[in-house]
Amino acid sequence: MLKQACLQSDQQPKFEDQKLMLDNFDIQDIHSPMHRAVDTEKVSKPKSIDLNIEDLKCFEVVKHQYQKLGVVFDNCIAIQPSNPAFPTNSGSMVLMGAPKGGYLEATFLQPVQLVSALVTSSQRLVLSAYHRDRQLLTQTVLPGANLANSDSVLPPNTRLSLKAHEIYSITFCAFDGQFTIDGFSFCISG
Repeated sequence: MLKQACLQSDQQPKFEDQKLMLDNFDIQDIHSPMHRAVDTEKVSKPKSIDLNIEDLKCFEVVKHQYQKLGVVFDNCIAIQPSNPAFPTNSGSMVLMGAPKGGYLEATFLQPVQLVSALVTSSQRLVLSAYHRDRQLLTQTVLPGANLANSDSVLPPNTRLSLKAHEIYSITFCAFDGQFTIDGFSFCISG
């Protein structure tokens, strides 16, 4: 049973029961190195990979160029946009779905948990993430065109991101439209 403590403003609090004194407890400083040490082998940090597409040649078919980084593309080419409606975010190169317009797929060699890209599209665009068995995990949508010098409420190079466990592939689909991708990145669990 707890005994009453004296808590008057001109006195230090005193416990009548000595078992409740702080000095009698083995309290460790939470800022001590012992509490800050973390076993890094047990904690996995996501590894972010940003693709550098500036080394690609204009009209180069993009397929296995980034395989060592963990991603393979399908129906993808690199271009230097000549149409000012499709500006780049930085640099001069972007990715585009071709030869089939309005579609691009990326397959990851090991599952990822986050995919992000800057997208400029002439139509509504759907970015979808799939599990290993092609089961849909999640989607995000660019609701309409976001071309430069248009009346779109969305600016060109709008960031679309997907987050889910064990993403094995993604698709970009702009039905009856064209789009460009810049700033493509993904995170792998470390």
